Amino acid sequence: MRVFANLTAAVAAAFSLSAVATVDNFVLLDQHGKAQELFYHKEAPAIVLMGYDAQCAALASSATELAALQQEYAEDGVQVMLVDVAGADRATLAGSAKAQGIDLPVLQDSAGVIAPSLGLEAGGEVMVIDARAREVVFRGGISAASSASIDAGDAVAALLSGVDVTGDITAPVDCPTVAQAPVDVPDYTDTIAPMLVDNCVACHREGGIGPWAMSEYRMIQGFAPMIREVVRTKRMPPWHADPEIGHWQGDAGLGDEETAQLLAWIEAGAPRGEGADPLKAVEPLSAEWPLGEPDLVLEVQPYDIPATGIVDYQFPVVQNPLDRDAWVRAATIIPGDSKVVHHVLMGSADEPPADSDRESVFQNYIMGYAPGNESAFMPEGTGVFVPEGGVYLFQMHYTPYGKATTDVTKVGLYFADEPPANYLRQQVVLNPRINIPAGAPAHEESAYFTFWEDATVYSLVPHSHYRGRSSTFEMVYPDGRTEVVLSVPNYDFNWQRTYEFEQPIDVPAGTQIIHRTVYDNSANNPANPAPEEAVRWGLQSAEEMLYGSVSYSWKRESSDAPIHSNLTADTAQWMGFMDSNMDGEVAKAEMPSRLRDSIGWRWWFLDADKNGTLNLPEMEALVKRLSEQTGP
Repeated sequence: MRVFANLTAAVAAAFSLSAVATVDNFVLLDQHGKAQELFYHKEAPAIVLMGYDAQCAALASSATELAALQQEYAEDGVQVMLVDVAGADRATLAGSAKAQGIDLPVLQDSAGVIAPSLGLEAGGEVMVIDARAREVVFRGGISAASSASIDAGDAVAALLSGVDVTGDITAPVDCPTVAQAPVDVPDYTDTIAPMLVDNCVACHREGGIGPWAMSEYRMIQGFAPMIREVVRTKRMPPWHADPEIGHWQGDAGLGDEETAQLLAWIEAGAPRGEGADPLKAVEPLSAEWPLGEPDLVLEVQPYDIPATGIVDYQFPVVQNPLDRDAWVRAATIIPGDSKVVHHVLMGSADEPPADSDRESVFQNYIMGYAPGNESAFMPEGTGVFVPEGGVYLFQMHYTPYGKATTDVTKVGLYFADEPPANYLRQQVVLNPRINIPAGAPAHEESAYFTFWEDATVYSLVPHSHYRGRSSTFEMVYPDGRTEVVLSVPNYDFNWQRTYEFEQPIDVPAGTQIIHRTVYDNSANNPANPAPEEAVRWGLQSAEEMLYGSVSYSWKRESSDAPIHSNLTADTAQWMGFMDSNMDGEVAKAEMPSRLRDSIGWRWWFLDADKNGTLNLPEMEALVKRLSEQTGP
């Protein structure tokens, strides 16, 4: 810790009022694609930000000193980050930071709105923020030119000590000022309102799921400060895929230009301007079925939800009234009370499952409902086959909200006139063995699924609960290549999105799809119900899941020649969480003890290639043998 020779109760003249300003929260992605929130750390006394310019060679020494500052005050909870001021892309930031030995987060301000709002104009400029007051207390350089000069470290020490310090402020290193092109204030009628119609009004309209309707300019003007806040923190629009990875149908995110325009308009006072108000032309959401009248409407049995408490998952069964086979091409789920229905999963089966088989909904999965995911279209050329008779299966998750209510959820199914070319298949990559330590801020769990045939992948759904922080899906191809195909760096439990590829991905047999989720079980996570507790797998929101849904079809399969094996799929799923080193084989040590003990001397017969581990066909033989022993 630093010792000052010249402490005084007066604020130094160098700390002018113009240098003190409040700072608003924001979320940016860093050079590794990780989401960084400015005020994430609740107990941080100070935050140090430095402008970063990949083209300024003089920054190398400043970055080294900044890292030393971070180490000096790490135990005090001081947070240190760099903010790009030059509009570099992520690859440039990552390469430059690596070359300069920078391990600190370098935040990519891709829309060019955060650095200007902080007053950072050049690389090397440092600001120290009183995190509790959210005020800037220092602007200057990282390294003092003399003992009489005040640098960023002095400012941090003074802030932690609760004292003021006098002296001249150290200047930043000599990096060129980056000219920020001002954003012209956009016109409401021509730019802002159409942007809101395209990106927000689907939910924020009369009859929509949004808490208020964007019905006219005055509503936008009144909510403008809130809109600015939720856009800066990436809470709205509720689209969480990393924009630099993958291209998605129905991408609901704001682009960089749109973000800059919207924030510039709000910060200019949200002027009305001239012209008609496009929001007044938006029709209320009056139709019960947004996809039109369904071919079949199913009504789930009424269920009473108490005002408080935890409601066990419900698994209602609805008889299939059709006396013919059908191919589902689309579906919509409408909750009876959207405030209490957290999610709905549905599928079909030939007969009602045993009480112990709660996963049957996935054997012939149709769709899942959650806010933002109310309807589903099957990819072109595919469908979900539902034979005549049988039953529809549901998994219902209810969350009481303070008022007793009764839910009667409805489902609308839309059938194809002719059989499609292929079956749509669905697989869940999961790991019921997860164990998240108490207080862990970034604990990762993973699992995988192996495609044993050539396949086409259409969509992905990452799912976790309150502690989910980020998720990825990565392909590992048979030739050793790897490709991250979806990254959700800022996961939000309140929105369960299906990410459907603009161009489906063809994968060869033997490809692994690895699903990873990072969990935040710390007190800094505002949604965490119990940071002092370790967390394991469970259905309730206060428990956790590693759960990733994959929709795909087999290349060699067709609607009149099915090849899919539920046994193989189940085996591949189980291997994906047992195989902890992800080498495609399950060793004895990786198995649950009960399974390992039950095999005993039979291992020699199961291990057909005698390599000491079990591959997918060998594991399938084991699962088949066990199922024959236990019976249906």
